[in-house]
Amino acid sequence: MNRTNGGSSPDPATNPTTGRPTSGTAGVNLLALRNHNTGLVLDLLRTAGPDGISRLELAERTGLTPQAVSKITARLREEGLAAEAGQRASTGGKPRTVLRLVPEAGHAIGVHLDRDELRVVLVDLDGRVMGERSCQLSLGAGAMEVTDTLVDEVAQVLGGGTAATLLGVGVALPGPLDHARGVLHRVTGFPEWDGFPLRDVVAARLGVPVVVDKDTNAAALGLAVGGERGSFACLHLGTGLGAGLVIGGALHRGARTGAGEFGHQVIQLDGPPCTCGNRGCVEALCLTAIHRGDLAEAARVLGEGAGNLVGLLDIDAVLLGGRTIAAAPEPFVRGVAAVLEARAHREGSREGAVPVRLAPGGARGVAEGAAQLLLAPVFGRGDG
Repeated sequence: MNRTNGGSSPDPATNPTTGRPTSGTAGVNLLALRNHNTGLVLDLLRTAGPDGISRLELAERTGLTPQAVSKITARLREEGLAAEAGQRASTGGKPRTVLRLVPEAGHAIGVHLDRDELRVVLVDLDGRVMGERSCQLSLGAGAMEVTDTLVDEVAQVLGGGTAATLLGVGVALPGPLDHARGVLHRVTGFPEWDGFPLRDVVAARLGVPVVVDKDTNAAALGLAVGGERGSFACLHLGTGLGAGLVIGGALHRGARTGAGEFGHQVIQLDGPPCTCGNRGCVEALCLTAIHRGDLAEAARVLGEGAGNLVGLLDIDAVLLGGRTIAAAPEPFVRGVAAVLEARAHREGSREGAVPVRLAPGGARGVAEGAAQLLLAPVFGRGDG
């Protein structure tokens, strides 16, 4: 396997219930952090940056009492998650002490398990990438062999003594799957994965909490945490095609984690066969055009699917991501936008077409979003 960015292999053994290392080294208590009020405070500390924020400002912006804020910040300082950042002049009385987040006090691993590639990133509490590895593999190699590689790559990227501050591992891969139980369904093109309990297997091997979700959901979550506002769809085109949906600022998975199976909407009856078993799916038509080198046609097909989504959900923006789009972003952004503009003109929309933009993050956007499956709940940003 073609692996990059090596490192040492630490022992990441951690109690999966408490999130603390079994060796007794002080670590981050994940369950204690998953508290709404604590999340509000931590999120404000993070957004304040190195300049920090005062306890009085925290109380004013969260609606908590000064006493409650003092208790929360005292615990965060004891845990090593917050520290003093100096003092700031006040309008009266003594200067206020300001606090800041300590980004290196906690870490998360994000894993993007694609059909033919594995990418692992280590991020701190600010979401900054501190380490990265990637290798080529095939989901067709079998669940246990792929899991062995995943566990080995995670152990390698940890290195540097970060195991004691590890909140857990987020794994993002093609769906469909059961996010709540961490069990895969019939991954399109790889039916042998059906029913595999990926979350529990990886958690048992690594000894840390693990969250499993679709790659498109992870990408969309990463964008929402990174500042993308409102309701939007992140269309991810790589070895397959899917969508991550954020509605009203919250990730939308659907009742059975089935939301966002964008690529398998049929737009051409009796069209070319798709690996999902249907015919004329957006994914099949789009990938067929790409394979023959017709990016304009691929973008047009993608735009028609995006138009259906915009019409159904009335979203604020469409963001395009995935390695295929990253390799040639301009024709895809232009082509999808042209379809949406034509639809808006036909419908007489006063607001004009929904904007189409390239999603930031590049090749590691999904892996970084997978890390947010662990970090976002800590900062009060959904359930991960």
